[in-house]
Amino acid sequence: MLMLPSANRQTKETLRVFKDNGGFQDFFPAEDEIENQEKILQNIPNLDTYHQEKGFWGKQIKTSLGNTLRTLSPIIILDEGHKAYSEGAQNTLRGFNPCIIAELSATPSKKSNVLVDISGRELHREEMIKLDLHVINKVSPDWKDTLLAGVNKRNILEEKAREYEANSGNNIRPICLIQAERTGREQRGTRYIHSEDVREHLIKTIGIPADEVAVKTSEKDELKEVDNTGGLMDRDCKIRYIITKQALQEGWDCAFAYVLVILTNPKSKNALTQLVGRILRQPGARKTRTIELDESYVFCFKQNANALLTSIREGFSREGLGDLKSQIIADLEEGGEDGEQPERRIKIRKRFKKAASSTILPVFMVLRNRRWKPVNYEMDIAVQIPWDSVDLDPVLSLTLSMSEEKDIEHIATLSEDIKKVIEEKETIKLKEGGISVDPVFMTRQICDIVPNPWMAHEFALTVLNHLADKYDHKMIANNFVFIIEELRNQLEREKDRMAEDIFRQLLHSDQMRFLVIGEKFDFSFPNSIKVKPTATTLNRKDGQQLQLSLFEFVPEDEFNETEKAVAWYLEGQKRLFFWYRNRARRDYAIQGWRKHKIYPDFIFTATALEDKGDYEQVYVVETKGLHLIGSADTDYKRKMFSLCTKEAKSKSWTEFGPAMKDKVIRFEVLDEHEWQAKLNEMLQA
Repeated sequence: MLMLPSANRQTKETLRVFKDNGGFQDFFPAEDEIENQEKILQNIPNLDTYHQEKGFWGKQIKTSLGNTLRTLSPIIILDEGHKAYSEGAQNTLRGFNPCIIAELSATPSKKSNVLVDISGRELHREEMIKLDLHVINKVSPDWKDTLLAGVNKRNILEEKAREYEANSGNNIRPICLIQAERTGREQRGTRYIHSEDVREHLIKTIGIPADEVAVKTSEKDELKEVDNTGGLMDRDCKIRYIITKQALQEGWDCAFAYVLVILTNPKSKNALTQLVGRILRQPGARKTRTIELDESYVFCFKQNANALLTSIREGFSREGLGDLKSQIIADLEEGGEDGEQPERRIKIRKRFKKAASSTILPVFMVLRNRRWKPVNYEMDIAVQIPWDSVDLDPVLSLTLSMSEEKDIEHIATLSEDIKKVIEEKETIKLKEGGISVDPVFMTRQICDIVPNPWMAHEFALTVLNHLADKYDHKMIANNFVFIIEELRNQLEREKDRMAEDIFRQLLHSDQMRFLVIGEKFDFSFPNSIKVKPTATTLNRKDGQQLQLSLFEFVPEDEFNETEKAVAWYLEGQKRLFFWYRNRARRDYAIQGWRKHKIYPDFIFTATALEDKGDYEQVYVVETKGLHLIGSADTDYKRKMFSLCTKEAKSKSWTEFGPAMKDKVIRFEVLDEHEWQAKLNEMLQA
């Protein structure tokens, strides 16, 4: 068994397969049998040799594994054959002098001579795959609700698996795969869902034992130890949850994987299809005759289930369910090799340096210990929230018979139409419960919102006791996850409402101000930025170099499509002086009444009418795609930006410092459908 890359190099001297090895001497004539050596070389001229032809001994054949294979005219069985059509790979394969090459591939190349084609229906008939495929679209804006729903389903499957084992003696331990957004060491604590945040929530909040959770990434592979002690299929293995980003997309296989929780919003739908493929294999290639254990389940966060079904349908090749691996372009994991390379330092353009160096943007400050200091959410806002004033009425008045209409489950199966591959079988409302009704469990689910566990427990008891007066235990059990979600949502709304009241009261009482105090807490543009050596710069839409960006080099991967369009538009505006792509977690941030700071997308300036070498207006801008219009996060940012503009207008230049004298500061949230009109208004002559 040989990996193709181990024989596919231009310089073969460094490859072990082509090195001289005494273990293969019996396949070749002795070194002093010059005639026999020459005969073999005449018959097989591509054997590797020592010395020149004019030497005393002539050419001497290397007794290597590579040469041995060449003399045997081997049968080559090539897995993932579609990857071996480069010139180098083809030369390597032909270089072994094979009598036949048999490829295995889910997506054969157009150059392949297809002899056997296995369809999806054949796989299903042979009981090799789990169908139907259930795609559950969670409507909650909180990823923790999607995760909890996945845990709930896995618990239900484990109960079914125990019943199945009692009747058949066959062990199945359902595993839940969880795809997080970030895994790198430096990526935690950002707005992205990190693998360690998921692990912590599973263990500390949901109560999953630590030895049942493993992380599999390019940096951390906790499955290695499991593989060395019997593997995931072993009866003694405890792993029930595997957290990954993209390390399991290709080549990983475990038939116990039943549930996939997608906490990402990936750009590549093909990569998503690959991950879905990880949960399709049927344990033992035998149906259990227990419906739940013969099907697979996907819980998606912030995705459209119909669109997901479409992408899966497109991802399956004809009727087969093979992954489209050859069409996947994988990103490097955070903290991987790319992160270890030296970074480039880019400086500000000379013509903007003077103006940029004098720009200082205000932040919200509170008077603490007789000194103005930046607002700290925990110290200045969270500790003042009056939790005893929370309104629980929306949760207490829930109608549980209607709860099953909240989340939708789409069920897909193989289509009779060869062109469709799979089709939607039915759409149903969710109503099953796999988690026992327990006020302590409920308390753990809300402790990340309510900091006082005693108060959180009181909320849980109040809700459950009130509902117990109206509904029987079974009805509450079937809707337990839904009740938790609704309680979380209401507590989040109340927390937001009370925090906003506190924030505005601090402003009204003059304990908080929007100002510049000339210390390290203020924001000014960096003198230089660091970029990865592999990064590519954003260019104008016509391919020309950017001219009005604060830095000559602007990494393209920091822009989504809407942000690119805004940058290109700014480049063409006559009154624009310079623009800057504000970097999240590194640059200008606004701390409001919510925990996480707001990092605007752009800061740009408009030229002064009298002095074209300076600017008179500063705009701080956040862009929002159409799918985010009307969301709670967008509404919050709109409120904060409106407040910032109002506070900036009310300040005299002395509060912003001499450098900002007579300069207008304006904060705007630009929706995708209106940003161009708003920019025209801002930059009109």
